[in-house]
Amino acid sequence: MTHSPAARPREAHRRLGFVLVAAATAAMMAGASAPSPFYPTLQEQLHLLPVATTGIFAVYAVALLAALLVFGSVSDHLGRRPVISAAFILLACSVTAFLLADSLALLLVARILQGIASGLLLTTLSAAIADLEAEDDPGSSAAWNTVAPLGGLALGALASGLLLDVMAEPRTLVFVSLTGLYLAFAALVWAAPETSPRAPGVAASLRPHLTLPPAARAGFVSGAPAVFAGWATGGLYLSLGAAIVHTTFGISEHLWQGMVITILAGVGAAAAAVLHRFGARTITIFGTTALALGTALSLLAIGLHSFGLFLAAVVVAGAGFGTAFMGVIRSISPLVEDHERAGTFASLFVVAYTAFGIPAVLAGLLAPVLSLPVTTYAYGGLVTVLAAVAAISRARSSDAAPDKDSTDSGSTDSDASGTGAGAMAASASPARPTQG
Repeated sequence: MTHSPAARPREAHRRLGFVLVAAATAAMMAGASAPSPFYPTLQEQLHLLPVATTGIFAVYAVALLAALLVFGSVSDHLGRRPVISAAFILLACSVTAFLLADSLALLLVARILQGIASGLLLTTLSAAIADLEAEDDPGSSAAWNTVAPLGGLALGALASGLLLDVMAEPRTLVFVSLTGLYLAFAALVWAAPETSPRAPGVAASLRPHLTLPPAARAGFVSGAPAVFAGWATGGLYLSLGAAIVHTTFGISEHLWQGMVITILAGVGAAAAAVLHRFGARTITIFGTTALALGTALSLLAIGLHSFGLFLAAVVVAGAGFGTAFMGVIRSISPLVEDHERAGTFASLFVVAYTAFGIPAVLAGLLAPVLSLPVTTYAYGGLVTVLAAVAAISRARSSDAAPDKDSTDSGSTDSDASGTGAGAMAASASPARPTQG
């Protein structure tokens, strides 16, 4: 099948599209983390058991993975703009359902809608940012595909946690604002240039599948351990972080409970911005090493009951969280044709959300049975080993020869486009054990 490349848009139009799509990515991620601080309150108001809150996250993860498998490459055939617009409308419906939720059934509907919309947006927004990268700033899309989503993730959790502490009932303000924002982006995206012309094969693309171009397979296999370790680490902090702050350190303010997400994502965004001009291999090794060290330090902080050390550990882990996935994408992206981009991203996100979702669901189920500390030590120990193995594996991989890993490198290694760890999209509201 031949794919006609899209005409290169005018520079001003391209820059407008780049800014618009990056802002849309940040908005999607803000909405992903915004519900997180509300879950303990909803659990109390609706008298939900811990297993129910775990189920709320599980259906989200299943819906998102299903969307990646079925719709992951659909924008390579229908175009980026129509897919982004439809997904934002669906996302607006999901946050409206969160606002109206007065039962477990409606919460489950909200999470399923959010999972499907997030699966569509993860691949399509990431591909659009890479498509619209400035020719005179190669590699910038890799940075923005990390900084924008992680920045949104941090701000969403921070804003919701703060509003919960200063307002009696902030849910209406948060979710009405998000609904309006998503509907606005559904319309505004049509002002961006279309970078993926319509192509035949859309019906065939809807069969559940993974897209992995032959040229990218070796890079995918060597980078998969880093992807898995990074998202498993994110799952640890996002699923158990707020409960640890509440039960282990005795802090009841929602702001500090949400601060784990804010620090993890915020530091991740900063690290990606600082290190994005280094080579892909260097970034990946740094990221996985920081993941292992930060997670190990967090377990030590829990044992010592030191909240200050715990926050410092989240800073270290966040630096790894923001860079490990970006390094893998930068090594693969130059090997992928434009019309294969969304499908390839979908394959990476399947690995990522499998690493994030399964341990997080198991943690939610096991914490009430084994206790929060035992579950945290088991989960954290596993993540530390995974990250360390990933770092060693990447350092010893066959492409470990010098790859111009210097900040002034102009090589293809630093010219790669891609997406970043920010794809954590909507994963910031995992199941939590009871915070009693």
